[in-house]
Amino acid sequence: MPSLNPPSPPTAPSRNADWQQRSRRHVWHPCTQSIRLEAVPPLPIARGEGVWLIDHDGRRYLDATSSWWVNLFGHAHPAINAALREQLDTLPHVMLAGCTHAPAVELAERLSALTGHALGHCFYASDGASAVEIALKMSFHAWRNAGRGGKRGFVALRGGYHGETLGALHVTDVAVFRDAYAPLLRDVHLAPSPDARGGRPGEDAPAVARRAADALDALLAERHDSIAAVIVEPLVQCAAGMAMHDPEYLRRVRAACDRHGVHLIADEIAVGCGRSGSFFACEQAGIWPDFLCLSKGISGGYLPLALVMTREAIYQGFVDEDVARSFLHSHSYTGNALACRAALATLDLFEREDVLSRNRGRAARILQRLREGLDPSRAEHLRQRGMITAFDVRQSGPRFAERFHLAARRQGLLMRPIGSTVYLMPPYVIGDAEIDRLVEGTLATLDAVAASRTAEDRDVALA
Repeated sequence: MPSLNPPSPPTAPSRNADWQQRSRRHVWHPCTQSIRLEAVPPLPIARGEGVWLIDHDGRRYLDATSSWWVNLFGHAHPAINAALREQLDTLPHVMLAGCTHAPAVELAERLSALTGHALGHCFYASDGASAVEIALKMSFHAWRNAGRGGKRGFVALRGGYHGETLGALHVTDVAVFRDAYAPLLRDVHLAPSPDARGGRPGEDAPAVARRAADALDALLAERHDSIAAVIVEPLVQCAAGMAMHDPEYLRRVRAACDRHGVHLIADEIAVGCGRSGSFFACEQAGIWPDFLCLSKGISGGYLPLALVMTREAIYQGFVDEDVARSFLHSHSYTGNALACRAALATLDLFEREDVLSRNRGRAARILQRLREGLDPSRAEHLRQRGMITAFDVRQSGPRFAERFHLAARRQGLLMRPIGSTVYLMPPYVIGDAEIDRLVEGTLATLDAVAASRTAEDRDVALA
């Protein structure tokens, strides 16, 4: 497949170069080894249109990761743009302590309605890790208010990721993050992951889910007096390499938490807002947690916004004259009006455009095209949940994610593998022709990386 971005003539000066140099000099990039910035210079993006990002030289890149899983309806969507312009002229921000405003109230009302009012009372934050911190604090504090202050431990899953602030790292099991800051963290109970790829001979995904849930149930039976909550990423553990599990796991975990008197926290930061196929991932299991965390896509990928919803009974446990029994958490931009308005415009698009139904067709096309083109000698575990599609590369070799990322750029794709896992998570406005280009470009990138690896091995053998 010809590259979307053919090389520029050798004499053409790159307008990207200056931005790359200035960024390396002044910006500390996240999830990036600074020493690798020369080899993998940051891609300077000038503007966005739908699923496309355009650099300063006019090259176009299909945003296959939805800009770290946040962008739902493409870049510069006219409806969200218009809503933000109107809100900007009305009320950009006011503190939510002692005040309130329409976007924060309406967003809380509409999200509660989407849960059938099983959950409500949105507590707003600015990012996913903060939402997790809030849910952990709420759970502990709720038990303390109920006279159960000894319930202060938490259970997380192997391979789970919930953010990189200290409280969120406490329940994160990604070695590179957790090990670096281990002296600052408390111990956490780790339960087996229900990752379907871990099936024993003869086990299908529901059987793996049941086995993992049974192990968690045994842990809760023994330690429930000291455990406040279990935290899970429903259906997909994204940072663990898009580890997917059967909804049966959630049903069994909900039952175990009820049986042993432990809260269930659903971290839907990455998998909510339709990404897993339903608006809330928990819907596919027919359960609701005690706390539900949202961020990333809730604002359509426009502005930092996060929130936690909880059950009415838990909220009522904080209604007290004693300030120490009130929930103690705040930040200056809580419930920012612009961010909430972006979220309302995002919910409007879900209602107007039958997004979840249309996404089923988009996802089916992505999966079918990959099934047709993937070489099983190079890739395994092709899997999909909603608009998240992934496969694992065999014999990926050192720095695979970096090499794949650079090769994908040459194909006009912005992709960022997780270890040896390649995933496709495009915005919901992707069309058939763009899906075909995405899949063809992914396969061409895989071929290019495999060819370069073979050449490197040959050169080593001849040396």
